[in-house]
Amino acid sequence: MMNKRRKNFLQRTKSRLFTEGSPDFLLLAIVAILTIFGVVMVYDASVIVAAENFGDQFRFLKLQLMWVGIGTFFATFAYFFDYHNYPKLIIPAIVTTIVLLAIVVIAGPIIFGSRRWINFGSFNIQPSELAKLTFTIYLACWLSKQKQRVGNLKEALRDHLRNELLPFGIILMLICFLIVVEPDLGTTAVVGATALVVYFISGTDIIHTIGSFLIITLMFAVGIVAAIISPYRLRRVQTFMETLKSGNVPDPWGAGYQINQVLIAIGSGGLFGVGFGESRQKFFYLVGNSAFTDTIFAVFAEEFGFVGDFVLILAFLLFISRGIRIAQNAPDRLGSLLAMGITVWIGLQTFLNIAANIALGPLTGIPLPFFSYGGSSMVVVLVGVGILLNVSRYSSKER
Repeated sequence: MMNKRRKNFLQRTKSRLFTEGSPDFLLLAIVAILTIFGVVMVYDASVIVAAENFGDQFRFLKLQLMWVGIGTFFATFAYFFDYHNYPKLIIPAIVTTIVLLAIVVIAGPIIFGSRRWINFGSFNIQPSELAKLTFTIYLACWLSKQKQRVGNLKEALRDHLRNELLPFGIILMLICFLIVVEPDLGTTAVVGATALVVYFISGTDIIHTIGSFLIITLMFAVGIVAAIISPYRLRRVQTFMETLKSGNVPDPWGAGYQINQVLIAIGSGGLFGVGFGESRQKFFYLVGNSAFTDTIFAVFAEEFGFVGDFVLILAFLLFISRGIRIAQNAPDRLGSLLAMGITVWIGLQTFLNIAANIALGPLTGIPLPFFSYGGSSMVVVLVGVGILLNVSRYSSKER
């Protein structure tokens, strides 16, 4: 009896593997290239800090390889795990995420003036990174079940407020509040903007569109207030605005020091760069560990120049285009919202990071996907890619 069940299970599994189709191999190749080159850049940008502070020039390389390995393991699981099962699991996942965010705010260790991590022995996790993934999945699962409204305008508006706009606003504000008080305005912006895009594209009528713009207005107002009430955020915004206005970085040895050093790195790169491994700004000119985390793009730009920047940005644009294509070809509403949400999240995070590195936005500490050093970010982004590839398996016959 047991052998018969096992045989049936293997036959069903084999059948599914051959009928669901293949993943988007172009997307997979882009991610593999970006991740491998990102690991190389982490070593290149961190070697000085690692040797000086830890006596091991390979310290951050080894850690990043470990995180890439863990991320690849979970991404593989996400690839083979049928995304149609997410609605059954997402409530415990989003509740766990909110609890972890609350723990960080209440009892997380203060590192560089912020509470963003939870210690688990010899390593830390950053729940705000997990929130990018779980909240995107939660929204996709929830919004995919929304039905077309019927009745007159008054009833439709009441239905939209009670069943869509109000629940969406409450959970969005709760998660964004817990992240912004860490404080982490950059991640708040990524989570909020991704949620808004997924919410906006999930609707098809004018009432849903009006509700979406109301939420956008509210989030914009919250962002302005968050920047104003926190002195260091306000200084960053003022520095950015003055740099954008005049072309010169104000207070280059004070509030404008970091952005000034970033622009020096990018300007030094010129057209073809100073050469791989030859960056001078990674020699402690960039504050803290940012040379291989938040401002790794600046080190890349210094070493590979404008041509290298163009190729890197093109690779990310190609990633985004493939993600949108997967969303368009998804076999159902859930798959489409999942693919679009993950694509928007990774794409938005990429260009917010690059914009900050070229003084087209304030420095917010957002990591560059596939490049920046960091375990939570790398693992979560790779799991997101695994889900994208999972959706592409079901829609591969239509590509």
